[in-house]
This record gives sequence, C-alpha cells and structure tokens, in this order.
Amino acid sequence: MSLLRLSLVVTALAVSVVLALTNPTTDQYLGFVQAELAKTMDRMDQSTPEREGTVVRNIFRRHSQELLNSMVRPHTMRQNWGVLSRFETTVLGNRVVVIGIGNQFIPVEGVDEAILTLGRQVF
Repeated sequence: MSLLRLSLVVTALAVSVVLALTNPTTDQYLGFVQAELAKTMDRMDQSTPEREGTVVRNIFRRHSQELLNSMVRPHTMRQNWGVLSRFETTVLGNRVVVIGIGNQFIPVEGVDEAILTLGRQVF
C-alpha cells in the first residue's frame, strides 16, 4: 500500500470517527426545533403590535418545552446511521425530515410548514 493510499484511509477513518462522535441526539434535534420555532415567532411578531408581540413571546418561552415534549418528541423517529442521523417527525399532519450530521441539522422536507403549525398551537 502506498503512502498516499494509507494517508487517505487514515483520513477517512478520522473523519468517520469525528462524525460518529458528533452525531446529533434526539435532545439536540428538539433544541433545533425549539430554535426554529423561536425564529418563526420573531418573524410573526413583527406584524403584530408591540404589546401583543411581547405577550406571545412570553407565552412561547414559558410553554415551548411542554409543546416540544407533548407534540414533537413522541412523534419523532430517529434513524441512527453512525456518522449521521435522520429525524422524521409527524406533527399535526405535517411530515418533517431533517438530517443531523456533525451537530448540524439540514432540513430536507416540511420544516417550514410544521413550524408554522406548531407556532399557531402556542396561541
């Protein structure tokens, strides 16, 4: 085996180990969903009067964890593929698919629709 091939194999193994160690968990996925909900709430609040927006944000901050634990966590299926995970969640008729790799999340399908639907449930 040449030195180039050996270095490529070692590099590929090192990258695989790093990706396996940083493979996101379900709790990290829920944190991602919560952050996306917060962003959506901030965008929605820009069209409402200041006082109403403050009330909505406060309600969301107090109840977002309950919302996630009751509506998202039980309907989330994680497929762990070692170096990455595929999260599939069905919430209020919306199917969401997200790929998690290296502690990052890549929305694949249905994230915007589901976030808006969940945001409406806060009210």
